[in-house]
Amino acid sequence: MKLENCPIPQSGYSLITLAHGGGGLLSHRLFEQVFLPAFDNEYLRETHDGAVLPQIHGPLAITTDAHVVQPLVFPGGDIGTLAVCGSLNDLAMCGAEPKYLSMSFILEEGLPIEVLQKIVESIAKTARAEKVVIVTGDTKVVEKGRCEGMYISTTAIGEIKAPNKICPQQIQSGDVLILSSDIARHGMAVMSCRPGFQFESGITSDCGSLWPAVQALLQEKVQIHCLRDLTRGGLAAGATELSKASGFEFEVHEEQIPVQNNVRAACEIFGLDPIHVANEGCFLAVVAATDADRCVRILQAQNGTALARKIGFVTEAKGSAHVWIKGAFGQRRMLILPTGEQLPRIC
Repeated sequence: MKLENCPIPQSGYSLITLAHGGGGLLSHRLFEQVFLPAFDNEYLRETHDGAVLPQIHGPLAITTDAHVVQPLVFPGGDIGTLAVCGSLNDLAMCGAEPKYLSMSFILEEGLPIEVLQKIVESIAKTARAEKVVIVTGDTKVVEKGRCEGMYISTTAIGEIKAPNKICPQQIQSGDVLILSSDIARHGMAVMSCRPGFQFESGITSDCGSLWPAVQALLQEKVQIHCLRDLTRGGLAAGATELSKASGFEFEVHEEQIPVQNNVRAACEIFGLDPIHVANEGCFLAVVAATDADRCVRILQAQNGTALARKIGFVTEAKGSAHVWIKGAFGQRRMLILPTGEQLPRIC
């Protein structure tokens, strides 16, 4: 009798066991019954150690990310959508169209296979919507208590579509800072359903792909000098990183930063400043002043970026480069990043 015909029913394993990561029959069945049907494509059907990809004509962008969010499912998304969008958004910030994705799953013994199935289906749906192909991957199982259900690591490859390099070193004095949408929704959505913090808020994560918005800007030939998705550390971390990397000062007008009322209220309850809270579908664009108004109009016409607006500008640094926040009454304060972790496990 051939091994693959051994009568061990999948229905007898409602939970992930260590054997699912052992490379034996259960490992193969997990791939064939959970991953392959969801991600099915010519590369995975080869069941090879890697994927041999066709030549891409333009320069490549590559990014690697890891996702350890808790809980696995949160209002507006889950670890699967987060893993796909988080990786593709990193490519988008380089001006690259996403093409291929590699995924590695660390599963905890005892994880319900039904939960894994739903996350995998969410990944497949998101990847199809973004026309990205999952070409290779891996699965490991660790003992119960060694991880909180599931961790996902990703590597994404894209093709550069931007005519000029997009990076902090392209930033110039006089550039305008444009925020693509309202901030702090993802961090507060995750916090609202974490044990010990749970509260009714109606807040949903902004988790989503940024490539369509960036693609629209590129197609309209907006002079983009730099892009940064505002994940961990939020707008504050993103702006500070770009200021230091470029050597220019940023001035941000606080009253121009859109924050939903329920998000602001939740931040106040926990003593958090929304500009420090994570996002998963929001970016900061640094563009030439001559294209700033046009950039805003283009973004406002796209799904997910209807609240785009100008929030500040770039100036020559007087000594060390810093980010300055200008309040509603004209007062200026230097942005200082917190030294500790504000929000646990938000991505």
